[in-house]
Amino acid sequence: MEHRVSLITVGARDVETLAAFYEALGWTRVDSPDGVIAFDLLGQSLGIYPLAALADEIGVPESDLGHGAMALSHNVREKADVAPLLDRAQAAGGRLLKPAQDVFWGGHHGYFADPEGHIWEVAWNPFSALGPRGEFQWNGVG
Repeated sequence: MEHRVSLITVGARDVETLAAFYEALGWTRVDSPDGVIAFDLLGQSLGIYPLAALADEIGVPESDLGHGAMALSHNVREKADVAPLLDRAQAAGGRLLKPAQDVFWGGHHGYFADPEGHIWEVAWNPFSALGPRGEFQWNGVG
């Protein structure tokens, strides 16, 4: 297996509301005939799919999907970019979980949940500068 994530699929009870949230953050929506609403990212895509359809596709009851203990992270170029992005997520209908603050390891971050409860971290990491296209590079190595 090559070391990459190609598609992140999140299940949603209200696909249109969740898509509108990401559009309000400035992302560009791409619809597909199979019911997935996608947002192309750098090197992968975020797909929004009806939760019931996702459960059916996997072959498990919808109640088995729940919300996993996972956070998606969006790194920014400057420390000062964290708080405004958290504010934008809140204005778009997200819920602030942790306001922007310094972290023990030297970075600066905060957390929000989208309208369906998917958790996002917004972080500035002084040890992992973003690449020329905005791609994350662990310890600055991509």
